[in-house]
Amino acid sequence: MIDMIDAIFKYTFLQNAIISAVFASIICGIIGTIIVEKKLVMLSGGIAHAAFGGIGMGYFLNIEPIIGALIFAIASSFGVVTIKEKSKINADTIIGMFWVLGMALGIIFISLTPGYPPDISSYLFGDILTVSKMDIYMMAILDFIVVFMIIAFFNHIRSYLFDKEFSNVIGINVKLIEYMIFLFIAFSVVVLIRVVGIMLVIALLTVPPAISKLFTYSLKKIMGLSIVFGLFFSLLGLFVSYKLHIASGATIIIVAVCSYVILLIFTKLLKRD
Repeated sequence: MIDMIDAIFKYTFLQNAIISAVFASIICGIIGTIIVEKKLVMLSGGIAHAAFGGIGMGYFLNIEPIIGALIFAIASSFGVVTIKEKSKINADTIIGMFWVLGMALGIIFISLTPGYPPDISSYLFGDILTVSKMDIYMMAILDFIVVFMIIAFFNHIRSYLFDKEFSNVIGINVKLIEYMIFLFIAFSVVVLIRVVGIMLVIALLTVPPAISKLFTYSLKKIMGLSIVFGLFFSLLGLFVSYKLHIASGATIIIVAVCSYVILLIFTKLLKRD
């Protein structure tokens, strides 16, 4: 443990990893709660996989891949909600199409990129130890936007989450709130890609809120606890992966899921008593 603390002060990449863990925990705690409450888990997975097309585009155009991921994530999230509203196609079908389209475009872009094929494993499976200053700046900006807008529209969002029809009746612009939430989901996906990767985004968005709901039903408290749990899982997973020299993204998710199972069993046993 002391060695780890010394390494944090010595190595910039560990400092970047801890900062990114904080930013990731904030956004996954807030948006993850909304995703769980509104049952948008599969949508989040679809947006995450669609973002892979943007990563491939970034390599092909020689721009920062995470910027390409942000563009694709926003486009796919707006595309899903727009098509869902204007057609009778099942939402899962639309999500599935964007899911595979994004992955396919990413593969095509990468195959067309000149030179040696880039290493995309950190984007697919996450590597918190490779987070750059550019990634941190983008995380900070996206976190600030999300936190500011959630605070400003909290009552409207809470009303929308629990009763969409009633919210519409009392004059809340439901369509605007829905587009805003889908935009925030795209933001959260992009923030988490560098931490746990495209394949594991869903877990970090859903496990902390799921654990929080074991202790409270208050929306604010669930968000707050989710941020704390997300940070704990990220830092503990980072510590374990650093000490054992194993994949950081996968380690964070294993720690989170195992914690959920243990706490679920513990709370069930307490209720029996």
